[in-house]
Amino acid sequence: MNKERLIPLIVATALFMENMDSTVIATSLPAIAADIGTSALTLKLAITSYLLALAVFIPASGWTADRFGARTVFSLAIAVFMIGSIGCALSSSVTDFVIARTLQGIGGAMMTPVGRLVLVRSIDKSALVNAMAWVTVPALVGPVIGPPLGGFITTYLSWHWIFLINLPIGLLGIFMALRYIDPVRSENPERFDLYGLVLAGIGLGGIAFGLSIAGLNLVPWTIVIALIVIGTISMTLYVMYARRTASPVLDFSLLNLPTMRASIIGGFMFRLGIGSLPFLLPLLMQIGFGLSPLRSGLVTFASAVGAMGMKTLAARIIKTFGFRNIMVINAVVSSIFLAACALFTISTPLLLIMILLVVGGFFRSLQFTAINTLAYAEVEPAQMSRATTLVSVNQQLAVSAGVAVGAFSVESTLLWQHASQLSAGDFAPAFIVVSIISTASAYFFYKMPPDAGHQVSGRGVIVIPSPERDAEPEETAATETANARDQRLG
Repeated sequence: MNKERLIPLIVATALFMENMDSTVIATSLPAIAADIGTSALTLKLAITSYLLALAVFIPASGWTADRFGARTVFSLAIAVFMIGSIGCALSSSVTDFVIARTLQGIGGAMMTPVGRLVLVRSIDKSALVNAMAWVTVPALVGPVIGPPLGGFITTYLSWHWIFLINLPIGLLGIFMALRYIDPVRSENPERFDLYGLVLAGIGLGGIAFGLSIAGLNLVPWTIVIALIVIGTISMTLYVMYARRTASPVLDFSLLNLPTMRASIIGGFMFRLGIGSLPFLLPLLMQIGFGLSPLRSGLVTFASAVGAMGMKTLAARIIKTFGFRNIMVINAVVSSIFLAACALFTISTPLLLIMILLVVGGFFRSLQFTAINTLAYAEVEPAQMSRATTLVSVNQQLAVSAGVAVGAFSVESTLLWQHASQLSAGDFAPAFIVVSIISTASAYFFYKMPPDAGHQVSGRGVIVIPSPERDAEPEETAATETANARDQRLG
């Protein structure tokens, strides 16, 4: 298998492990809490330490990869994630679990952006769409396969295996990375911006952590608001500081590139809406329709089937129609399928629900592939580490915001109806709200130039003649010039 296919699979395997692990634990919380002698509510607070570690350490990923080499950092990130997984399986108290989940978060914070950095540095831009199609799948499959897998493992095996299954996957990933990924590092790594990292870490940690727990009734709203406000203030100070430093950990000057700007801003809005689906849909299936966690997971897994079906077609579709046309239309189409979830009732046939989820997953996968690839279309090689860091931070915030908006919409519906118990009808307004937000992303994609992303799509590429062919036009031009001169003299 050539490098253009092998490296995306190596990166995708690691990202699948991370994306699945972050959701597989959700259905196993009661069993874990009972085993280590605490409540599920307390354990949820411990799990959010993973998200906090992600937000704090992602900004350092770009510099770390430049300084020590992307292959080395990627392999070590998988190892740290595995150590955290072992720690989770061996935990006997909440403190142990918090420490282990934090280790997993540190590993995940390096694994995702550095994995993408390995990809964009190893794969030619002309083949990047195909590569990104493979890497996009774990982000779509992980959140939907996680809950049913967690329920199955907890029911028929033991919750410890939720974390131990990461070991063979991680070992395979490290072996493949060390064998097939080139040991490339930056020749002139920038200085480490500790002050910027602290500001960005506090800012991202406060915002992401606050949004992640908003609407989940884990802590009082005053604490949630305080976290978000502190995070916002810190990020504002960081933006002011970043303008005066030559090596910012988050380089917002990349937003001057039209394709990066559309990918970040439009991608944030699209991900915010779509990112709420793995949160809202299982709740609708289990609380609204009364399905078991396993059966609910099998229904929602239909969207992953559609996502996997897209990976072989994405490059051809984008090359045929271009990024701008595809992303504007597909943002609307994907949002319509998201809004269709508001029409689901307890009498809706499950087969019809699964068909809509399969087709919707197909279009969502195409959009995610386009967004992920477009971000790097105009980025110079020297800026790739900064670009992958910025993209990863944006994705993390978008997913956290999506869960927060979805939860807030459901809570608001309950308050509006003066109800105390959730029912299937309470989820419809939430699906409408997030679908409108996703639809609005089309505006930012529409503002791109018509030829946006042609560097990576292969659409409209000009074939440069070979030197042998160059001689013929030059010779012809010289002959025509001589003939014209002879006519003037005659």
